[in-house]
Amino acid sequence: MIYVIFFIFSAYVFCNDERIEFESANPFSFEDIILYLEDQDIQNVYGILKFPEKHNKEKYPLIIGVAGSLGWKEHHHEFLQMYRDMGIATFQLQSFESRGIESTVGSQTEVTIAAIVLDSYRALDELSKNPKIDAAKVGITGWSLGGGVSLFAGWTPVIESIQPENKFAAHLPFYPPCFVKPSKLDFVDSPVHILIGELDDWTPANPCMQLIDDLHKTSNKYDNINITVYDGAHHSFDSKLPITTVPNGYSFKDCMFDLSDEGVPLMNRVNIPMRSPILQKIGFSFCVERGTTVGGNKNAREKSFEFSKLFMSKYLLEK
Repeated sequence: MIYVIFFIFSAYVFCNDERIEFESANPFSFEDIILYLEDQDIQNVYGILKFPEKHNKEKYPLIIGVAGSLGWKEHHHEFLQMYRDMGIATFQLQSFESRGIESTVGSQTEVTIAAIVLDSYRALDELSKNPKIDAAKVGITGWSLGGGVSLFAGWTPVIESIQPENKFAAHLPFYPPCFVKPSKLDFVDSPVHILIGELDDWTPANPCMQLIDDLHKTSNKYDNINITVYDGAHHSFDSKLPITTVPNGYSFKDCMFDLSDEGVPLMNRVNIPMRSPILQKIGFSFCVERGTTVGGNKNAREKSFEFSKLFMSKYLLEK
């Protein structure tokens, strides 16, 4: 009898906490995807798929979650649990762990936004094969670096180069790096909403506000791309962490890089392409400072959880 119970329990855990593997690559920049994707070496990547425990459906909507430069944190898991409680399956993308990396703070070169955008679409296509997943109802969310992934997963030039079989139904970036501005303002027609803090000195709010304003001026098709800025809130406002300083964190408050049509970020003022880690380090030296402020804000945290629930419910649960 004990063995039977153990078997049932093991099967239950497996079904609700499943490792999914797929093939991706290690592009450094979007240029490596747009122009040289076929030349990239294969990288095996995995993530953890979990289904809601209290909901029984034939097919589940899904949210792919992407962590920040410091890796997966408690508040990230809180969001994923909230989504599962709503009846949405979640996929915890493990881009760092798959490559043997713990953190990219202070360098931002080991695993890039471009690489994780590719991971995200490769994961989307792999997960869409699962008969329990509703491929038309898959959203993406992420924090900081992951916020950049969930934002730029909506940039059309990189999508057209990846040529995924599926698309994301909703994008919810938390405090993404908007200081890299695409010269080609061409984004998806799926809803995108940025959540960011007014006092963020790691990934400042102003460039995100400017990006949204530019998109709205470009075409009314971007009316579903919007932003919420939380007063008095810093980076990681949705956590319970006390306000503290990350000494080696890059502060980009004085940076603004152009992103060429080919996906190459250009150095401030001199416009030299940052095609490699060393060129990126040089480019950052013109404008970045060391030391960033992070920490939770009770009001912003509560509002961001409430907004996220409503946003994902509207686009993934409503028919």
